[in-house]
Amino acid sequence: MLRLTDIKLDLDHAEGEIKPAVLKRLNLKPQDLISYSVCRRAVDARKRTAIALIYTLDIEVRNEAALLKRFARDRNVAPAPGESYRLKARAPASPTARPVVIGTGPCGLLAGLVLAQMGFRPLILERGKIVRERTKDTWGLWRRSVLNPESNVQFGEGGAGTFSDGKLYSQIKDPHHYGRKVLTEFVKAGAPSEILTVAKPHIGTFRLVTIVEQIRASIEALGGEYRFQSKVEDIEIDVRADGSRQVRGVVLADGSHIATDHVVLAIGHSARDTFAMLFDRGVAIEAKPFSIGARIEHPQSLIDRCRYGERAGHPLLGAADYKLVHHCSNGRSVYSFCMCPGGTVVAAASEPGRVVTNGMSQYSRNERNANAGIVVGITPADYPGHPLAGVAFQRHFEELAFAAGGGTYAAPAQGVGDFLAQRGSTALGEVVPSYRPGVQPSDLAACLPDFAVAAMREALPAFDRQIKGFALADAVLTGVETRTSSPIRIRRDDSFQSVNTHGLYPAGEGAGYAGGILSAGVDGIRIAEAVAASLVGTSLQQTAAKTDAYPSP
Repeated sequence: MLRLTDIKLDLDHAEGEIKPAVLKRLNLKPQDLISYSVCRRAVDARKRTAIALIYTLDIEVRNEAALLKRFARDRNVAPAPGESYRLKARAPASPTARPVVIGTGPCGLLAGLVLAQMGFRPLILERGKIVRERTKDTWGLWRRSVLNPESNVQFGEGGAGTFSDGKLYSQIKDPHHYGRKVLTEFVKAGAPSEILTVAKPHIGTFRLVTIVEQIRASIEALGGEYRFQSKVEDIEIDVRADGSRQVRGVVLADGSHIATDHVVLAIGHSARDTFAMLFDRGVAIEAKPFSIGARIEHPQSLIDRCRYGERAGHPLLGAADYKLVHHCSNGRSVYSFCMCPGGTVVAAASEPGRVVTNGMSQYSRNERNANAGIVVGITPADYPGHPLAGVAFQRHFEELAFAAGGGTYAAPAQGVGDFLAQRGSTALGEVVPSYRPGVQPSDLAACLPDFAVAAMREALPAFDRQIKGFALADAVLTGVETRTSSPIRIRRDDSFQSVNTHGLYPAGEGAGYAGGILSAGVDGIRIAEAVAASLVGTSLQQTAAKTDAYPSP
């Protein structure tokens, strides 16, 4: 099988045009092309007047060796990579040890699933509720301004990604094609099969709810066990005479104890109380960069026209997205984050007395507005001292936003025109903000760092030069966006264990090793393999050598 890339066809091409394009590109006779399948389809919208589709294809031809020799210098023709996932280990017939996975976001889900597929019967602990009960609690904040600190956008089955756009693409290096494993498992659990081929796949919130339920059912069918509303309040660590440390168990909020030597920490980027507990127990933690800013909303039709011109509304294009970055004169970088076409801005607080925004959209992406975080990069130099100082930094500005919104979980909002003119908004214009439970016209400069405000004011006109209308006076900024990523990193070594606590496996976004659903799921697979290697007494290199031994279920 060969992988053929960069086959370009018109947006409205007929399905039958792919084969002739392959034959022409490779100078083949029809009888020499045995079969082809679409591996990936991307949109090339660099020229709005000539939008095209770019295909990556897996093809089977007669005399493959001769064709490869003929195209030896063509980087677009190569052997197809093996993307099927193979389990790296098998649990013994009667395993004595049982790994514990803390958290059911995409990292914890994939770690638990792969461990279950290898036969290790993981015990999965989640501080929040099952996804449908969690959804009711989340709507309680959005509709009634009632926050449940243990069941919200951040906490509960599925993690923070459940209430998002459901983006399933990443820029991480993935030489072992673990991302394909994540996508394949999502399709098995009910995601549309197109996520395996489109260049920028997404699912949307409602479909993610069903998917996490199906993955839970698969894990339980393989011997895994879930315990919801089971918050881990302490970790037992045995400190030996030589100073080495070994996990021995976890203690839950109800006082119960679970003995285990292998704990996967897939706790998410908002488990601030757990971060503090780990720090108090001496686990190696360091501050890391993250970003702060606000959500911006425009009419989706404006973004569609700017990106696609006359082809806006074409069924293969859907709602347009964007990705923007500006390097400011004050040394800061401003960029768009978690862009949600045809979506809504949502209340994402997890602590009382604080306001946090995020973006969400459904699979259809057919809401009126487009939204994205417009955020400014910050580093530990902005919050020096304690490794958890970034948490305090986030909380400070979330509290300011709560006060500016009126103290009811309404969010402060400001028209872009007012923001650029350095005056607070007393009313908003034609762009209706989607944030619920509501917004309060305000001055975002009062609840963001001065350097971030200055950088955003410089960046918005620069973005307008790329997308005409981006600095539209009636566009709305809603604050604050603080949870772009974890403010800490729980340091780990080459075996994926904590650098100073054996048996503790920091994982995913909360530990500082992922950013988004796909990369978190990939990290979960890596962690599962590392835990399996430890449980069967082999090295990661030895388990990697067994790649072809155990087909994935």
